[in-house]
Amino acid sequence: MSWNYFAVFAIISVILWIVGALCAWKNRSTLACLSTLIGLGVFLSFIVMLWISLERPPLRTMGETRLWYSLFLPFVGLIVYIRWHYKWILSFSTLLSFVFICINIFKPEIHSKTLMPALQSPWFAPHVIAYMFAYALLGASAVMAAYLLFFKKKFTPTELDICDDLVRVGLAFMTVGMLFGALWAKEAWGHYWAWDPKETWAAITWFAYLVYIHMRLLPKTDNKLLLITLLVAFVLLQMCWWGINYLPSAQGTSVHTYNM
Repeated sequence: MSWNYFAVFAIISVILWIVGALCAWKNRSTLACLSTLIGLGVFLSFIVMLWISLERPPLRTMGETRLWYSLFLPFVGLIVYIRWHYKWILSFSTLLSFVFICINIFKPEIHSKTLMPALQSPWFAPHVIAYMFAYALLGASAVMAAYLLFFKKKFTPTELDICDDLVRVGLAFMTVGMLFGALWAKEAWGHYWAWDPKETWAAITWFAYLVYIHMRLLPKTDNKLLLITLLVAFVLLQMCWWGINYLPSAQGTSVHTYNM
């Protein structure tokens, strides 16, 4: 499968996700779920065929990680819609996924078969996939936090619980991804942790979400402060994901930078 076919698969997927979002607004939940699932299947089929074509998991470049994020965003949106019946979540997840898809269409990365020896590890794919799914869940929690903080303003404890559930599951996947990364590092470089710039920001992000979880356990914590904390944690997550590419300390030295 050539990268040149990406736009075709992406357009079909986005159209199906839009149909799903419209059906959700019209209270046609079965069609909403079915259309979104078919769109996910189309997008996933491209990733699988690209994986076969590259003869490696498509996780090496920033563009390739955006593929997984574009896939997981509507998937998480669908989970939230099914679980809590929020009609707008499919629209927001589709919009965010569309943004990442457009970036990949207009600014594609280099997608070659080359994979450095250190990345040829069985821990590499589960490490990155777990992180991408965690990022999608935590991205959904940030969208929910922004919605409650800036648009709804008055919200119920149940609505805040949605953020809690997304953060707990997202942090769990982030932790699993971090553990996979430690095992990968031990196998490739002989140590579990080296305070590489990426690892440092991963630890900062992990602690930020842990702070949110512990703040929720404190009595009489201001809800707006909680939501602001969640948004700050998401900003730190962006630094962990792609912001480190611009750090002088990571240039030419970190295996985690996508321009290596």
